[in-house]
Amino acid sequence: MNAAQWTFYLALGAAGIAFIIGGIRAARHSRAIRRPTPVELVIGFVVAFFDTLGIGSFAPTTAIYKLRRIVPDELIPGTLNVGLTPAALLESVLFVTAILVDPLLLVTVVLSAAAGAWLGAGIVARMPRRAIQVTMGVALMIAVSVFTAVNLGALPGGGTAMDLVGWKFALAVAINFVLGALMSAGIGLYAPCMITLALLGMHPLAAFPIMVSACALVQPVASLRFFQTGTFSWGSSLGLAFGSIPGVLIAFYVVKSLPLYALRWLVIVVIAYAAFAMLRSAARTDRA
Repeated sequence: MNAAQWTFYLALGAAGIAFIIGGIRAARHSRAIRRPTPVELVIGFVVAFFDTLGIGSFAPTTAIYKLRRIVPDELIPGTLNVGLTPAALLESVLFVTAILVDPLLLVTVVLSAAAGAWLGAGIVARMPRRAIQVTMGVALMIAVSVFTAVNLGALPGGGTAMDLVGWKFALAVAINFVLGALMSAGIGLYAPCMITLALLGMHPLAAFPIMVSACALVQPVASLRFFQTGTFSWGSSLGLAFGSIPGVLIAFYVVKSLPLYALRWLVIVVIAYAAFAMLRSAARTDRA
């Protein structure tokens, strides 16, 4: 391994250790800890399973929480980041080992996204309920647009490159800083990161280790902020954490691929309804 790869694995290990320590400290000072329900464990398994296959997890999980009223709107961003961190760490190790991309690009993009997450999580933790509802409602509508465009073939399929140089390298780093900050508000990084890299000419497979590794650093960094403020649901987060691990392993080693076209249309319908419900809740909050 070269210096860039060592840097990545050290950063990933440090993020994982910091996440565990932060979670233990938060648990010691919290009275809201509870065991996850079977439903919450199943949600963790399902969203991580399809996340590993490339669907993404933030938008579907948000939709499920909103439709079933499992987590209050203002706690959803923190719950997503905290609960899905173990899955992100595991996915990162699996995909970085299986798919080789330029180590310098991988490390730089990932660290840039993590820096954005640290800044974004501090802002989100102080946002009022209505602001979070509006942000997530708009984010879900964007997710619907992206999924629809992907299914209709309106987005680029990507090129053949496994690395980026010059202005393309710099642009990818800058955009992922913004995407890292947005993840703290519950806006998933997968789709916009994949689209960005495709537009810059990278091979579609190259997006997987980059986007999962970005999440693997972004989510623990953001989670440290949410641990400090307590703005997440313990039960739902634990359900995501424990349910997601077998979901990732089965998807990666057993299933590996599925015909996702029809599933994306189903996800589009569910997320669209959740976006409408989120924005309607924001309007009610404003009137109240």
